[in-house]
Amino acid sequence: MPPWLQEQIMKLQQSQQNLQSIVTQRQHLEMEKAETEKALEELRKVADDDSVFKQAGTVLIKSNKKTLVDELEEKVELAKTRSTVLEKQETRVKESLKEQEAKITEMMKSGATPPPPGTTTPDNPRK
Repeated sequence: MPPWLQEQIMKLQQSQQNLQSIVTQRQHLEMEKAETEKALEELRKVADDDSVFKQAGTVLIKSNKKTLVDELEEKVELAKTRSTVLEKQETRVKESLKEQEAKITEMMKSGATPPPPGTTTPDNPRK
């Protein structure tokens, strides 16, 4: 296999790994967001004057309901924002993978000749 084709396949594999990493991060974030929303739901059931606690490492610290609700709502919003960013990254990487696969397929069909210089597209046009 020609070195330039091996290079393209390596880039494809790196993109696949990148996609897997993004998907894993997003799944973890969604689980974290669901847990936070559940905690927020339970906290809202508590009377305003009841004692509430928050966890700080292995220690529970007494707090007030409003402060905790505010913190959890902020955490949910942050998770939503991060999830949106990861979703956009995932879409971009998937599009890039399709392009890379098409490029490799075309190279293999054309008898494994390298593309003429100057016709290759940059890996990241935003650089």
